[in-house]
Amino acid sequence: MMAVMFVASATAFAGDSDALKAILKAKTEAETLLNSSLSQLANAQEKAKAYNKLVDLAMEQFESQSKIQTENQVAKQMGKEEQPVDEALMTQMAYNALIAAKECDKYDQEPNEKGKVKPAFDKKNAQRLWTAPRNQLVNAGQSALSNRDNASARKYWQLFVESDNFPFFKDCDREPQKPFFGQVARFAAIFAFQDKDMDKALELADIAMKDPEEKDNALNLKLEILGGELKTKEDSVNYVNKLKELYADHQTDGVMEKLYNTLLGLGQADEANKILDEKLAADPNNFVALADKGLGLLQAQKAAEAVTYLKRAFEVKSDNAMIATYAGTAYSVFAQETEDPAKKKELYKEAIVFYDKAKELDPDRLQSNWGYNRYNAYYNYYGEDAPETKQAEADSK
Repeated sequence: MMAVMFVASATAFAGDSDALKAILKAKTEAETLLNSSLSQLANAQEKAKAYNKLVDLAMEQFESQSKIQTENQVAKQMGKEEQPVDEALMTQMAYNALIAAKECDKYDQEPNEKGKVKPAFDKKNAQRLWTAPRNQLVNAGQSALSNRDNASARKYWQLFVESDNFPFFKDCDREPQKPFFGQVARFAAIFAFQDKDMDKALELADIAMKDPEEKDNALNLKLEILGGELKTKEDSVNYVNKLKELYADHQTDGVMEKLYNTLLGLGQADEANKILDEKLAADPNNFVALADKGLGLLQAQKAAEAVTYLKRAFEVKSDNAMIATYAGTAYSVFAQETEDPAKKKELYKEAIVFYDKAKELDPDRLQSNWGYNRYNAYYNYYGEDAPETKQAEADSK
């Protein structure tokens, strides 16, 4: 009985496997050895130990360069010669260390032979990797962006953002990164979108949206990403469904307008208008809903109804030359459809009020081309030879 127990005990506390010993003794070839002999490692604990060796090796090189940086600060203050720092090496080692630590933690969190989870490396790796290596990735991404190397900027910033969610970092202080974390996530999402990596772009945009300062920009980016690959009607239908889900969570003007226009594009005018009507019932002065409702009615040749919404939209934003122009156009079209001469003239007079506002706000017609339509309203109200009409004609050229 004692012999059986002795053998079992010896097996349970056997030393490291030969494969692990080779990895732990290695230097530059450690990663190659690990990749080729991963299946030969005895258990999850050995795999965690092997990946932690890669973290150690990467951090040795990272810290050697970091030490030079510190020494250079002292040398600069004393007027002494500074040593060269290999920024590229620091960045690569920071990147490698984080990737290896992620794999280390994956195995470190698996139950041991007794069925218990007893991670050996999580606290140490959290302490040494959270600040300096991750900040190195932020700085490297900025340098890459300055050099128009978007691929590298994405690589470094994406890992910076994703590493925030590494389990062994769960207790780290996130306050210092708050001022820039959301912005880095949004830029990483933009680069992923440019690379047509839509799933990753959406994932990063969602992360950026959690930052109050980045929420609106990140949401607009998400809308662009969702609509970036529409080629078939089925794509558009799926896009509408995603927009509906997004609008349920984020009832912003941008999402509403995108959903409205997409529904119109699919020929679902009733459902599209319902979106605007519900918004106006809740918020009668919503500029986007008023403007879209008015423009939709104008395009549907319902100028008599359009004037109500476009006039209200301009009242909400009286510095918008484009809406002033559209309101003037709605009144002009309404006038053309009116038989009563007195009523017709009154409508042209209203049109002129809005066209004059547009001219006042945008004299160079950079936002809206009010020129000919304004002249036409003057022509119909004052007559062809009136000095006001002649001036409006000159203004239109």
